Amino acid sequence: MIYYIEHPSPVGILLLAATGQGIAGIYFEEHKHFKGKDGWQAASAQSAANKHLQETARQLDEYFSGRRTEFDVALDMSGTAFQRSVWHELSAIPFGASVSYAQHAQRLGNPKALRAVGSAIGKNPVSIIVPCHRVIGSSGAVTGYAGGLERKRFLLALEGVVVN
Repeated sequence: MIYYIEHPSPVGILLLAATGQGIAGIYFEEHKHFKGKDGWQAASAQSAANKHLQETARQLDEYFSGRRTEFDVALDMSGTAFQRSVWHELSAIPFGASVSYAQHAQRLGNPKALRAVGSAIGKNPVSIIVPCHRVIGSSGAVTGYAGGLERKRFLLALEGVVVN
């Protein structure tokens, strides 16, 4: 079962989704790869996943207020082994830093898989916490973000990353 709450943020309402094991998704309004919440259940105080949702909401609030630079929440992300490896490597990009898509592919040891890496980054289900917004174009331009380029620019600026 996936439980969810809607959480206000400076980048709009975030849909936080969790299983009993951890956070399964953080989606923006009009998120490009979000398939909808059919079959999900709004979290109640009694739900097993509620602790993950509430802790994630608290940590996101700290992040947006400038009091948090790293997240410490349980994750339960579903994807292929390749996607999970790409997402895992995203978590190694530190707060306030950025890498290009090509650099990210190189970090994964597969520089020729640039398109596949870009596709996997775009399908990251846990935006912000798994910081896909820290991946930019080789020219330094803000490109590709499932939540929209304005949100990506906002998150990068929040972290002090200067982009073109």
